[in-house]
Amino acid sequence: MKAERILMAHGSGGLMSQQLIDEVFKTAWRNEYLETMLDGALLDLPAGRVAMSTDSFVITPIFFPGGDIGKLSICGTVNDLAACGALPLYLSVAMIIEEGLPLADLHRIAESMAQTAVQAGVKLVTGDTKVVEKGSADGIFINTTGIGLIPEDIDYRPQRIREGDHIIVTGTVGDHGLSILAQREGLRFSTPVISDCAPLNAIGRKLAPYKADIRCMRDPTRGGLATVLNEIAAQSNLGIIVRDNDIPVSPVVRGACDMLGMDPLYMANEGKMVIFAAPEKSAAVLKTLHGIPESRAAAIIGELRAQPAGLVLIETELGAERILGPLEGEHVPRIC
Repeated sequence: MKAERILMAHGSGGLMSQQLIDEVFKTAWRNEYLETMLDGALLDLPAGRVAMSTDSFVITPIFFPGGDIGKLSICGTVNDLAACGALPLYLSVAMIIEEGLPLADLHRIAESMAQTAVQAGVKLVTGDTKVVEKGSADGIFINTTGIGLIPEDIDYRPQRIREGDHIIVTGTVGDHGLSILAQREGLRFSTPVISDCAPLNAIGRKLAPYKADIRCMRDPTRGGLATVLNEIAAQSNLGIIVRDNDIPVSPVVRGACDMLGMDPLYMANEGKMVIFAAPEKSAAVLKTLHGIPESRAAAIIGELRAQPAGLVLIETELGAERILGPLEGEHVPRIC
């Protein structure tokens, strides 16, 4: 293509649209499903239950330490499927691109998506592109929809959680939210803050043999760990107690949040999972997680109680307990 930036003609459905698809997306995402260029993807699905998830990504800035909107769009939907107990297989992609976006940025995003898809073991099989007038978007918005296969005997639901079950978080919390905030506001720290953006399909695959001993999984994105715990407490009608000292938070995130008056437990994550496991198997689950690169810092942070039903309590360093409520309002907007 001769143009260096996205033009309205790239969204016309004509020759320039086809050039954009051929030279950017088909080149980066090449696979047998895309090659047919039908109006939809014809997929081969094994027998069994299928999980489906969709998500839209409107993050600003679109490039950040540890990732970009393209990587994020793959990880977000792959992780939602993994949290359902599914092995992710296929993704569709829809893009809304603002007129004037540099084509070099679009190539970079497409390549990032291709690399992340390979890492996650999924194929990008169909998609759509729209171009809107300058000022109508913010560079680029992406929607991804994914489907995956749920193995036999896997059933992850809050209603399966029992009193006494242990709560595991797969690594340090708050990294993504602080990374985006720092990039957006030009904040500099002695140790750079890197987003935890990563596909977590390996966690789902490695934990599948535990079957019913894994009760439920959730990825704590917007609203962070605290909000996910409150959602689970309400859905399971049980109480949750977590220990502040056991929740992994990196020193740079802890220090920066203290300085900014923010709480890392409400900061977004894009490469962590919260796992609810049977207490007699939680040590084995933790050992398995420590063998996976994305969850080497996993820790048991609390357990389920009968009372107070629907509430989350946090035990402080001094041994006192206080209510840990869900996020109210916007902590950091446009985070994913």
